[in-house]
Amino acid sequence: MLEFMSEWIGKLNLAPQLTEVLARAALAVAVVLLAWLANLLTKRVLLRVIRSAVKRSGTRWDDALLEKRLFNRAAHIAPAVVIYVAASLPFEELPSWISATHSAANIYMLLVGALVIDALLNGVVSIYRTFDVAQRVPIRGFVQVVKVVLFFAIGIFVLSILLNESPKFFLGGMGALTAVLMLVFKDPILGFVGGIQLTTNDMVRIGDWIALPKFGADGTVIDVSLTTVKVQNWDKTITMIPTYALISDSFKNWRGMSDAGGRRICRSMDIDVSSIRFCDDQMLDRYRKIEFIREYLERKEAEVAAHNAEHGVDGSIEINGRRLTNVGTFRAYVTAYLRNHPRVHQEGLTFLVRQLAPSSKGLPIQVYVFTKTTAWVEYEGIQADIFDHLLAAAPEFDLRVFQDPTDKALEVLLRTLDGEASAAP
Repeated sequence: MLEFMSEWIGKLNLAPQLTEVLARAALAVAVVLLAWLANLLTKRVLLRVIRSAVKRSGTRWDDALLEKRLFNRAAHIAPAVVIYVAASLPFEELPSWISATHSAANIYMLLVGALVIDALLNGVVSIYRTFDVAQRVPIRGFVQVVKVVLFFAIGIFVLSILLNESPKFFLGGMGALTAVLMLVFKDPILGFVGGIQLTTNDMVRIGDWIALPKFGADGTVIDVSLTTVKVQNWDKTITMIPTYALISDSFKNWRGMSDAGGRRICRSMDIDVSSIRFCDDQMLDRYRKIEFIREYLERKEAEVAAHNAEHGVDGSIEINGRRLTNVGTFRAYVTAYLRNHPRVHQEGLTFLVRQLAPSSKGLPIQVYVFTKTTAWVEYEGIQADIFDHLLAAAPEFDLRVFQDPTDKALEVLLRTLDGEASAAP
């Protein structure tokens, strides 16, 4: 081909050296034009055919590969192949130029191949995320490890081509660079180890609600990668946590609550101890009108009367024998109220209404139950409704909810004391 082009240009009666240069230049331009044409045909024709076929197919995997631009990246190989094959045309009898062109084409194809495999792996992750198992076993971290190994291997091959050395030459010298590589790739190595432990022990899944105060994270896991775990907090901020930190540090995972289908209410209200007393007949008559505890009072009164009669208790003194108290009756009311609440779990999860140790704030009555929803907004509404009712119901049992004195209360108390002092003789 070079001889034919030289003869054709030679008709211009140019110097032999100039004729050869022009012939090689013309062939080089022809090769470049041919590579450009191959690139054009691949992208304008072949890619359109592939896109049309993908849109008509009913499978999802090809859509993911198209979205990750796998076919677009693969199309870049066509011009490199043309240049590799046709390199001998303009550089005939110039082996060093042919070798350099082949090396450049090989490096280009290696890089394009790496990008194609990268797109393929991204497509695999995208397809994998459509399955339910992706929430339990995220694979992005493992895929990133494969990418690191891939690009490391591509780098070795590129160096071997540039320096005209066998890949074994570079691999043999890796022993001396191990310490440096351990330092450079410290985070990916720790992240890979942490990712394996997280996945193997099923510690974190995408969609889990986790709390890690050290990093200011309290929200939903949206991504688990080789080096970081991405958490979207409740205020919509994003916290990036090193993957290995979930192994080395303590964190709370609320998945158990979600799986149980109930969220815990653990809150108490303090009763003023000075308002606690035994129930008299008038109080009991009034309490019997409360529907939730009517049967409870009838049963308890009969039980108390039978016990006192059996033991000959002197009822003229209240502390003799057994008697109902307003705080105990109120606790029974709270239990009955929650037993009839449609949004509170009645079985399978802890249901408890109890007293805690008295303190300077009074006697705490604690509610320890689970709602039938784990949604934050609904849960807070249910909890607020319950305690709205209980706080309003306490005075019906002649109980006072303890509260630190306010300025207004102190003012009223001082006025009362001043009035009593002025009325004294």
